[in-house]
Amino acid sequence: MKLSTKSRYGLRAMIDLAAREGDEPVSLGSVAQSQGISEAYLEQLFAKLKKAGLVTSSRGAQGGYRLSRAPENVSVGDVLRALEGNLEAAACPGLSDQGCSSSDSCVTIYVWKKINDSITRTVDSICLDELVRESRKNKAETG
Repeated sequence: MKLSTKSRYGLRAMIDLAAREGDEPVSLGSVAQSQGISEAYLEQLFAKLKKAGLVTSSRGAQGGYRLSRAPENVSVGDVLRALEGNLEAAACPGLSDQGCSSSDSCVTIYVWKKINDSITRTVDSICLDELVRESRKNKAETG
């Protein structure tokens, strides 16, 4: 599985938003500047994140975005699924509702299921608050 720019930039933007969590909404311009990502591209990503219920927005001079849940309740998996959809590394028909004509004799389904389950467990076990702490620790060590 190779994650697209959507996921890489979207996750960076969500970590930035989580790091600034507080009373004030955060403007996309501010996130774009701090992350070196096009504001127009962030608008597309945040539309998906909003549709998935991960962020809320407010309009106006003091408008911007906020996380819809506390950072410890937003997993990397939540963000990646909102931006990418399915996270399966192997799209095996035997794992879907349609089934596969070879599924009775094919043992590779076991491999694909283990890989997909491992990815899901991993991305769902890491939350934004953990990534904010790691980011702050990295900045302290390098700065």
